[in-house]
Amino acid sequence: MAHQITSASNPQIKLLKSLHLKKARTETGLFLAEGARLAVEAADLGVWPEMLVFSPAALARDQVRALIAQAESRRVRVIETNETILGQISKRDNPQTVIGAYKQHLSPLDALDGATIVALEGIRDPGNLGTILRTADSTGVGGVVLIGDSCDPFSVEAVRASMGSLFAVKLARASFEELMRYKAARGAAMLGLSLKGAAQDAQTPPPAKAIVLMGNEQSGLPEHMEAACDTLVKLPMRGRADSLNLAVATAVMLYDLWRRRGYDGAKD
Repeated sequence: MAHQITSASNPQIKLLKSLHLKKARTETGLFLAEGARLAVEAADLGVWPEMLVFSPAALARDQVRALIAQAESRRVRVIETNETILGQISKRDNPQTVIGAYKQHLSPLDALDGATIVALEGIRDPGNLGTILRTADSTGVGGVVLIGDSCDPFSVEAVRASMGSLFAVKLARASFEELMRYKAARGAAMLGLSLKGAAQDAQTPPPAKAIVLMGNEQSGLPEHMEAACDTLVKLPMRGRADSLNLAVATAVMLYDLWRRRGYDGAKD
């Protein structure tokens, strides 16, 4: 049976509200994910929350009722509350009717596999990170590696932008030295986006295994990382703009590689 809680001072509600803060996420190892669709998709991947909070309005959907029943059978702490409390947890005026608190999970670097891996050096914007995770999911990337001092992938902003792809894409943290050892062990080619690079020939065969290395939003790739790349790529520009948003540039790189592989594995 779901626990009914309508007090904002309840310790469990206070814990959920605190997960907007990195300190609380670090101390608890939890993060928030909002929305019934996201919770259902996570469950389909075998990922269940530690706590699941819902409002009575959510029970109008068969999927949510089934989700709650399965969660209770797995001993997830299920809480029924009101829209006001959900708004306080999500910090939104129109909150989702279902919110979950999930355990954070990072994969070992060696667990990442696939024709393409994305490595992000010092990414700062959680919205960009979440969007890149979503693009990585869409293009079948084998994983995303965070290099150096990056933003928190489990922040509410990053999770929202990923639209659930955080649950589907393997995510690792590593030093650049660890990434280089991983590259050598896989026999992968490293493609770095840089103004010093050249536009890729549309007909050039892609490497069998590739690591797409992207610099941060402000300064791009450091020189020593550019020097370690097998190929430096420059995206051609035609109009007045001389750069692209990091998430957009990463999407262009990933879709170009996938196109040159014939969109292998694409859904109908």
